Amino acid sequence: MPIELTTPLSEETIASLNVGDMVYISGDILCGRDAVLPKVTEMLENGTVSQLGVDLQGSVMFHTAVSPAGVGPTSSNKAEIEASIAPLSAGGVKLHLGKGALSGKTIAALNEHNSVYAVIPPVTALLGQLTVSQRTVAFSDLGMEALHMLTVRRYPAIIAAAKGRSIYE
Repeated sequence: MPIELTTPLSEETIASLNVGDMVYISGDILCGRDAVLPKVTEMLENGTVSQLGVDLQGSVMFHTAVSPAGVGPTSSNKAEIEASIAPLSAGGVKLHLGKGALSGKTIAALNEHNSVYAVIPPVTALLGQLTVSQRTVAFSDLGMEALHMLTVRRYPAIIAAAKGRSIYE
């Protein structure tokens, strides 16, 4: 039975998820990939992340760009993206959405911060129908790779890393 998740996500909700759980995500989710996630990570490190005007606590970060063609997951194991997962989790991001296997080090960091990673199938047309609204949050000069906020309705995903385990083991 799929689990309905609504953002922001609580610590208890994340702690209840297991590898292989099917989830539907509704609410606001942030979108970023290799061009913007290092910038957000740097803002966390230097204490300026509040300038984004969004609260990372309990948030979801979807590893994607937002373009006129729609949204679809990018590979989460790209160096810039995977390097952002631990600091973003420490900063409050509870669920990371993308595709592909993560390293053991990243899976351990997710566990340390009570965060999870879910894979989302590359179904751009479906996700377009489930996106209620979108806006650019920051770094608009990066175009489709800027930091975006989507309001979504029942995005499908599968928990791929939780509690120190991975679906790819």
